[in-house]
Amino acid sequence: MNSTYNSYYSKDDAVSIVAMPSYSLDGARAALEEALMPLGGLECIERGSRVVIKANLVSAMKPDCAATTHPTLLSALCDMLAERECEVVVGDSPGGLYNAAFVGRVYTVTGVREVEAHGARLNSDFSEKHATFPEGKVLRDFEYTGYLDNADYIINFSKLKSHGMMGMSCAAKNMFGAVPGVIKPEYHFRFPNYDDFADMIVDLDEYFHPVLSIADAVVGMEGNGPTAGEPKKMGCILASRSPHTLDMIAAEILGFERSELPILEAAYRRGLVPESAEDVRLYGSMDTHRVEDFKRVVERRSIEFTGDGKNPIKRLFGKIAGMVLKTRPVLKKAECVGCGVCADICPAKAIVIVDKKAKIDRSACIRCFCCQEFCPKSAMKVHRTALASLFHKR
Repeated sequence: MNSTYNSYYSKDDAVSIVAMPSYSLDGARAALEEALMPLGGLECIERGSRVVIKANLVSAMKPDCAATTHPTLLSALCDMLAERECEVVVGDSPGGLYNAAFVGRVYTVTGVREVEAHGARLNSDFSEKHATFPEGKVLRDFEYTGYLDNADYIINFSKLKSHGMMGMSCAAKNMFGAVPGVIKPEYHFRFPNYDDFADMIVDLDEYFHPVLSIADAVVGMEGNGPTAGEPKKMGCILASRSPHTLDMIAAEILGFERSELPILEAAYRRGLVPESAEDVRLYGSMDTHRVEDFKRVVERRSIEFTGDGKNPIKRLFGKIAGMVLKTRPVLKKAECVGCGVCADICPAKAIVIVDKKAKIDRSACIRCFCCQEFCPKSAMKVHRTALASLFHKR
């Protein structure tokens, strides 16, 4: 048991999971009310306050692609907040330029403009601010989207998906959208180690501290996520005061171990979640909503070959094994159109376009999978070596 568990985790971090078989406005309203009721409903938000709903609007993709928070759920939540006379803003910083033209197109394609008919407005403040956070474990200064400063409360409304780098994208990972789009690759380069990147995400959650976290798992994404996978019907929504306990239940219904998900493991090391999902106070049934045969990007099991780290031969073997077994992005040349998006977004500048095809410099690649996440043609895939595949099967 984590020694700091009792200091941080509390029953207030309970999670509710509620069935929602399809997207309809009435169904979304009913599901949200049921999910939030055991958490105290919206009473945690003062009437007449300013609320930002931080959605997942990762890219200009239609709602049925299952990459973004569905506009019907966002609209239903906006209705509920409007009844509390709240001033509601819906926003995010997708991958790419953080300006009115680029983000405006994302608003249109994702269908999120629908919220304007439900008492909310879309963020139009594209300023950037600088934060200092001495309490952060790895992220003690960073840039963020300025519109969040106008919020009395932040509601974190994520989408449940597989993820090339972190294994799963849900509530905690969603707050990476607080970093302006064109700056995101810099943070991948700044924290290329998976554990450090995960701690950076947890630092963001701790800094912004959303009052509620909700996950759209009506139709999630499996396979080559978080943007190029396939829609997967899950039929539920999840809610919690804590993004980390929500993620713990989401991981359980998808069949992940905590150790397979770096962000969840980072939260555990800080005492922000208990040892297992069984220790989370849950409203609803995990068994009813378990997703069968969920297709992951890759297996993310912890592999340690270094012993206690003192033996130089074991350390050398561990380093070699890590190089042989680690995943990496690979290009499916037949699907590549040479658009250059991957080259533009790569924080390590490890990709160039040669003869209208992307080419990866393996010596420079930091395995952040930005290219895989934002390739518009899904030509970049997460690849596991043959030896790693054999190891995982065994």
